[in-house]
Amino acid sequence: MQDGLFVALAEIAGVFVGFGALIAVRSGGASDAQEVAYIRSVLSIGVWVVVASLVPVVLGGYDIGEREVWLVSGLIALVSIVAVWVTNYRTSYVQHVGESLSRASMVLETAGYGLLFFLLLAALIFVVLGLLPDQEPALYLTALVMGLFVSALSLLWLVFAHRSTAATSDGAEAPTE
Repeated sequence: MQDGLFVALAEIAGVFVGFGALIAVRSGGASDAQEVAYIRSVLSIGVWVVVASLVPVVLGGYDIGEREVWLVSGLIALVSIVAVWVTNYRTSYVQHVGESLSRASMVLETAGYGLLFFLLLAALIFVVLGLLPDQEPALYLTALVMGLFVSALSLLWLVFAHRSTAATSDGAEAPTE
């Protein structure tokens, strides 16, 4: 197993978590529901990547078979990412963000997140079911990288949302999409 690669992914995700937390603290709290949703996404998905990256490293230290390492890691990652997604979706996105996004932004965001989450979930399901036993480490890595992409995309959208919110609060017109 490539422990160093998983630890490196955890470190990268930790940077995203740090940036998200820094933005949340430095801005004195998010100014609207859209920013809260993005901060929540950056932080929760980033933490998920950190934890999911370290699970196979820890399990690999025990005297269990490689299939069991990937099965347990996949189950933990799958259950926890679904819990994160449901929590984020129910607490912020549906309630507030949909109201503040333009139709173009909503379509782009939904397509981006949807594709990445589909790939993430599909990879984890393949790992858990053992459909491609020789590819389990690569599939698990794919899921982690998709999670990292979701966190990065959320951070990018947070920056753009903050910029448009700042423009409207300064009296200037917000950019149109």
